[in-house]
Amino acid sequence: MGQFNGKGAVVTGGTRGIGRGIVERLAAEGATVLFNYARSAEAAADVERAAAGGAAGGKAYGVRIDLARQGAAGELMAAADEVLDGLDILVNNAAAEFAPTPLADTDEELYDTVMTVNARSTFLTMRHAARTMRDNGRIINISTLNTTRPAPGNAPYVASKGAVEQLTKVAAVELGPRGITVNAVCPGATDTDLLRGTNPADALEQVVRITPLGRLGQPDDIAAVVAMLAGPDGRWLTGQIIHATGGIG
Repeated sequence: MGQFNGKGAVVTGGTRGIGRGIVERLAAEGATVLFNYARSAEAAADVERAAAGGAAGGKAYGVRIDLARQGAAGELMAAADEVLDGLDILVNNAAAEFAPTPLADTDEELYDTVMTVNARSTFLTMRHAARTMRDNGRIINISTLNTTRPAPGNAPYVASKGAVEQLTKVAAVELGPRGITVNAVCPGATDTDLLRGTNPADALEQVVRITPLGRLGQPDDIAAVVAMLAGPDGRWLTGQIIHATGGIG
């Protein structure tokens, strides 16, 4: 028996990197997980296969819904209402991809897309959870170290994640009387295809040098923090912005 047996979970952005690690970790401990993806049905099927067959009996289902589209977050939560036997865990992980762009060159379309995926969809899934989540549930939002260590070229991203952190704090106060905890996790540099595809090797080596634990994070590292917050041991943590960075503050 896993700690999430009988629990229903939604994870946004579940086919790659941190999102995939979270889906597989929750399923490995018994949860039934619904996750969305924007493009690759093949990648989603691979996650479903990896999540199936564990000793705890968890499983995962992917649904193709691009959160950049208006109305998409509502469709995802409607699908959750149909697939899951109740909602216990919500993990907002999805984030819009974009090339770092100086503030002076950032157009409104880019800003709107990033805010829609990162902040608006998080607001809408949390609103749905506030209405339907079972008591003693868990909401975990994935933010970023960049809200405290901003990098140039990331104005819309940092703005959107700042909004996510404030939503986290407000929801923690509102939902606390029902035993629902709401927290945000801020990963540092995490070894994913996206990180390696957007950063040269020497930049990653520099990050490793300044990280007290002396390595890049792994998706499993972040998934372990999420699993702790989602489980019984997370019952006394709420309204927190937790840095999972290997020691970079």
